[in-house]
Amino acid sequence: MTKTAYIVFAAMPILLCCSGSSDQGPLEARKMEVLFLGHNSEHHNSAAFMPLLASGLAPRGISFSYTADPRSLNSENLDKYDAVLLYANHDEITDSQDRALQKYVKEGGAFLPIHCASYCFRNSDDFVKLVGGQFVSHDTAVFTAEVIDAEHEIMAGFIPFETWDETYVHEKQVRRRTVLMERIEGSHREPWTWIKEYGKGRVFYTAYGHDERTWSQAGFHDLIFRGLNWAIGSQKSEALANLN
Repeated sequence: MTKTAYIVFAAMPILLCCSGSSDQGPLEARKMEVLFLGHNSEHHNSAAFMPLLASGLAPRGISFSYTADPRSLNSENLDKYDAVLLYANHDEITDSQDRALQKYVKEGGAFLPIHCASYCFRNSDDFVKLVGGQFVSHDTAVFTAEVIDAEHEIMAGFIPFETWDETYVHEKQVRRRTVLMERIEGSHREPWTWIKEYGKGRVFYTAYGHDERTWSQAGFHDLIFRGLNWAIGSQKSEALANLN
């Protein structure tokens, strides 16, 4: 049997039973463990870009474990993590993997689908609903997405950044979500960064992230940290803040 391989980008060991709702009461100060699910491809090169993000967020208490194997989406494994970040082009998800991911988020886990994750697992309507929309087309441009909800805790004090990226357009967009940023092109305003609640869990999505021109930017690192810090819930956010 082929074993799932993980690369851990932190000195601290993985903590068991990390997932769960944010209403469990105060937690001791600790790092947050994130499963980064990528793929084996140089297009949307997750193996190369993840260390860029990890180096930016390690000083802020975020520890990443990397895998390119969707079989990591099983309940026993997911329960080790506070959040799951997906950046990949996997076409299909099995029923058991889909159920495990849905269960993880519904029971309080944090889920961060980034960029091409909105075109993953297209055989599952439930997954598309979990993300909140699906990629349909793109061009490319240098642009700065506009913050449209500056009062939300994720966006408060955030400094937008300019980058070259793919100009994603989405379809199958759900109504129950909060759009935080839009990409403006002429009269068109494309939802760019959004959040949603799913059971007891939370989902953060941004369409940023085609290549290293975005993944290397401090502004992108800050956006992902802010989204992650919100998605893990208030108790874990406080535990993370208490590290310092």
